[in-house]
Amino acid sequence: MSDREELLVGRFPFVPKQERAHQKREALLESGHKLFISKGYEQTTAKEIAADAGVATGTFYRYFSDKRQLLLSLLEDQIEKLMVPEPCWRTSDPERLIASLLEAHEQRLNEIGLHRVLPELVPKDPELAEVLMQAKRAIHERILSGLKKAYEQGLTWKDLDLETVTWSMMLLAENAHEKAKQCDEKTDYHQVAKVICRIVFPPDVIKNWQSVEFNRDNRG
Repeated sequence: MSDREELLVGRFPFVPKQERAHQKREALLESGHKLFISKGYEQTTAKEIAADAGVATGTFYRYFSDKRQLLLSLLEDQIEKLMVPEPCWRTSDPERLIASLLEAHEQRLNEIGLHRVLPELVPKDPELAEVLMQAKRAIHERILSGLKKAYEQGLTWKDLDLETVTWSMMLLAENAHEKAKQCDEKTDYHQVAKVICRIVFPPDVIKNWQSVEFNRDNRG
């Protein structure tokens, strides 16, 4: 078990080795995942999770100390997937690439669903909040590193602070999928990608990339 797992999840009451016990634990995880998303974390009880999984409440506590441990077990392998994607600037069409990454990110969030539970839990769980912040910092550093390389190649604006650019990009990427709720309009990720690229690159750089891509498409 990694240090992060120990910090987040703690020690399990029982770690199954037999197939039948493993199946019960997986059923509890699946039921917890479903109920947390449909009802919310606070409104879901261990008893309800056990009933949905078709086991006794006592069986729940055989595998998990409480519902928090079950939720964090679900989150443990998904935290990186909940973070915004890291773009690559070594491409002839960064707008298309970023749009594709953001679309895939929204699809991934919808498939996992657990991001809807985090606003309930994070304010009351400083350990989880810190782990999420560490994951954000790691993504921030990787995006910033890529921007610095683009800067050294003369591709980015010269008068902008790259730390602030990275922070702005992450805010856009993290909140783009919320546009439908706020504006009653589906997010157009090509437009979001265009805004991000306008923040990072001067018009002549973008125009040059588009020209290269246009010529390549015509040759194809």
